[in-house]
Amino acid sequence: MNSTDLIPPSPVAGPACIGVFDSGVGGLTVLRELRRQLPGVPLYYLADAAHAPYGERSPDYIAARSLRLAEHLQVQGAHLLVVACNTATAHAIAAMRQRWPALPIVGTEPGIKPAVAASTTRRIGVLATPATIASARYQDLLQRHAGEARVISQPCPGLADLIERGELDSPQLRALVDELCAPLRAAEVDTVLMGCTHYPLIQDRLQAALGPAVRLLNIETAVAQQAARLWAGLGLPAPAQGKEGILRLASTGETAALQTLVREALGWSELKVESLPGL
Repeated sequence: MNSTDLIPPSPVAGPACIGVFDSGVGGLTVLRELRRQLPGVPLYYLADAAHAPYGERSPDYIAARSLRLAEHLQVQGAHLLVVACNTATAHAIAAMRQRWPALPIVGTEPGIKPAVAASTTRRIGVLATPATIASARYQDLLQRHAGEARVISQPCPGLADLIERGELDSPQLRALVDELCAPLRAAEVDTVLMGCTHYPLIQDRLQAALGPAVRLLNIETAVAQQAARLWAGLGLPAPAQGKEGILRLASTGETAALQTLVREALGWSELKVESLPGL
């Protein structure tokens, strides 16, 4: 698919909402925080499970998929987009902002600056997908914010895929986590940044592998805060006090893993994940 083949979004088909997308289940950690900070605002979450994981895809492929999902979300009423995927942010957010310059778009990227601020020893680890670590956007973050800190960038091939399949505590996942965290332990880092929104779903396992003295950071709170600021500036009617906004979830692929995590990790047992084959 060529991203230049996309057409501008059609007139919206749903109520004004915040559109959120990820390659799969990882963005649920961002969705949970958006729901906490903006309880009355309608949210539409789209998992691109048919094309996951993004972390081992080419930059052009990631950009094309991101543009396609963003188009769909706008058709469904999204007045603001949250790219709840570090890899898609790294490789597609510039193209999205170029295509839709008036659309507020919030990205998700490794918070090198807050990690440096949180570290006492100035030794920091970053766990991220191979595509994120290889991206020019990530390298630019290091150049701008790492300063004199030593940053150990640890690519994590296969980790998001295991989480995507719902293997949150399988022997294979535990072995992979131990293997990926070993270089960070050897480097004696005191702060580790989870540079993929999938990883907070196994935060306890990562903490156990790194040891109790290591501080684990994620960026979901900052992403949701930025989305809340931009949403407030759109001038849309305020949601009714005390009433929860509509929450929709959909997947381009198999829905079972997403449905299970929504129920077990988030406690949203009444929600049903829609299937969007062919998107």
